[in-house]
Amino acid sequence: MAVQLIRDDKGDPQYVVIPYSEYCRMRMKLAEYDDENEQDWEDIPWESDKYDDVPLPDAVCAIMNRENVSLQAAWRIMRGLSQQDVADKLGISQSAVSQLEAKDTRPQRRTREKLAAIYGCTQEQISLYLPKEG
Repeated sequence: MAVQLIRDDKGDPQYVVIPYSEYCRMRMKLAEYDDENEQDWEDIPWESDKYDDVPLPDAVCAIMNRENVSLQAAWRIMRGLSQQDVADKLGISQSAVSQLEAKDTRPQRRTREKLAAIYGCTQEQISLYLPKEG
């Protein structure tokens, strides 16, 4: 399907243009969904924790979305740093920083503290998941 993305002056997505036939198909699908019948809704269990309300800057979220990168990489990019810059500050190799920025990586506490200091944020803002040792 051909999709056109319309961005604002900052490069953030604002609108999407899709084929009319796709729009009609989507509207028909929505018409099939009856959101007024709550008895058909599924209860989804969730557990709240102290990190639920950790704020992330819009710019970091936009970079994650636009460039399809991890949270750590988005912070680095927002701060205008290269992986080598971060490696030098941490005293590790550039390839180690690359591994830290993999989407499934969960940095250890000391690494989160160092990254937070480099990026000027809290360690909670460096990782969407903090292990129990947190």
